Formats: sequence, structure tokens, C-alpha cells
Amino acid sequence: MFARFTEEARRAVVRAGIHALDAGRPALDAGLMLLGVAEVRPFALASFTASAADVRERVGVPDPRALLATLGIDLDEVRRRTATLADDPGAWTLRRSRVRPLRVTLYGPLGEIPLAMHARKVIEVAMWKPGPVTGERLLWGLLADGKNGAARILRDSGVNVRRLVDEAGIPARRAA
Repeated sequence: MFARFTEEARRAVVRAGIHALDAGRPALDAGLMLLGVAEVRPFALASFTASAADVRERVGVPDPRALLATLGIDLDEVRRRTATLADDPGAWTLRRSRVRPLRVTLYGPLGEIPLAMHARKVIEVAMWKPGPVTGERLLWGLLADGKNGAARILRDSGVNVRRLVDEAGIPARRAA
């Protein structure tokens, strides 16, 4: 599934997966997907004003740096010294189960994590049109489902979601 993803879009999904695994979550959810997008910023959208710290706070994933710093541990230094393939998007794959087609799982050096329903929908919307899956398409996937909470998190972070949708070129919903 990652074959159509741009490097930066793939990196955003991988960051989300790493956060889910680090937090011990049973599945990668849409909130963590938004956190991955906020960290990587796989686009140049001026309207996306939410910081990764804002999103992290609203998603409920604590920053381990502060806790480890109280113990005298510099997490960035530890990661530099123990550089692994964990952050390399090329070491990760995203696959749909042949037996259970609604199950999509992210596999990588740190483990595997299934995508929760709303996160799977983000990927499916992003892949809906032909062509590469970009950061804007991931954002489209996040905002297309009003029930995943991404728009609320962005609004609470001070983002003008309407302006963001216009700038990203996300298709407007059609009234039935």
C-alpha cells in the first residue's frame, strides 16, 4: 500500500505508528495519524498552524522527553547514539489482510500495529484518487470523516479549518 505514498506522507504514517507503539496503544487511531502529520508536515500549507505539541496534548500522548529528563536522560541523544531503522520509512510496510480485508496493519522494526477504523478510512480516502498519496491527501483523509475528531483537534489548536480545506484543495462535501 505504501508504494503510492510520497516519502513525506509515508514518514507521517510511520511517525504515527511509532507513537502508537510507544504509547502501548492497541491500534493506530486517527488522532495519532494527525500527530504524525503535525510532526512531519508533509506539505507547505500556511493554514496548518497547529504545532505537534498542541496536537500531542489533545491526543493524550505525553512527551517522554520531560519524564526522562527528570532522570537525567536526554532522549534525543539516546536516539542519536542508537540510530536504528525505526524512523526509516523504507523499513515499514502497510498491508491489508487477505483474509480480513477491513484489517490494515503497519509493520516495522518496532513491531506491528493495526489501524483503527477511522485511521484506515484516512488511508482509504487518501488513496481513493489515482496518483501519489501526498500530505494534502492524508489531510483530506483526516478531514473527510467528521467522526474521527481531527477537525475538532485542529480547531481546538487554533486552526481555521475552513481556510485549511480551501488552501489544501480538499473537495467540498456535496449536499444530498
